[in-house]
Amino acid sequence: MPDSQLNFEPTRSFAYRFVRYTVLPEVTKEVASLGDNPFLLREIAWPIIDRLLTKEQQSVRIPRAQSEGDDSMASIVRFYVNFLAKGLDLFKSMGNGYFRVHSEADISEDDLVDEAIDSGDEEAGEFDGWIYAFSFPIIVKANSVFPIKIGKTVGDVDTRVADQAKGSASFEQPVILGRWQVKRVGPTELAIHNVLKARNKWRENAPGREWFDTTIAEVESIINFVSNEKTS
Repeated sequence: MPDSQLNFEPTRSFAYRFVRYTVLPEVTKEVASLGDNPFLLREIAWPIIDRLLTKEQQSVRIPRAQSEGDDSMASIVRFYVNFLAKGLDLFKSMGNGYFRVHSEADISEDDLVDEAIDSGDEEAGEFDGWIYAFSFPIIVKANSVFPIKIGKTVGDVDTRVADQAKGSASFEQPVILGRWQVKRVGPTELAIHNVLKARNKWRENAPGREWFDTTIAEVESIINFVSNEKTS
């Protein structure tokens, strides 16, 4: 029986939110006990969709924004199931629609250190690593301030940025604007963030905590200042 508490809206935005915040969390719960056994995503997700949306709701037609024609709510929702499962890296893709739950072997030591730093582990924060800055081509400005994400990693910058972009399910590939190898990457990143916040550059309402209205020149000058302070 469909969930009567679900606030159905006949829009693509609803389909996206419904899949990301309702369907996929339900899938995650159901496959948690499968271990390394692969599962066909649609066999898990489709019954959840049928339980939460009526046939009438699934048959609603939604106009396409940039072209003629329309699509059914069912087809849009099912597209987002596969798209977001891969984009958010919720499960390990096995190909042909099959996935499995992530195992410890899927996570590198660098990833574990990054997670430890993110969680506030002081010892992990003492590792050397990289400060990186990235944004998206549509918002990059050549000679002006624009939103820049400033983060840290002890591993490969390109991989970390790709993972960050997956986490926001962006439809545009990120562009890496800078990368700087530093000592004690955790405290260094915190210092950079604090300086930018003191200058009122933090984008408080951005999709993430590490976005700032700044320039690469400003970021680089802060990194140089912080690095010199730590070695003096």
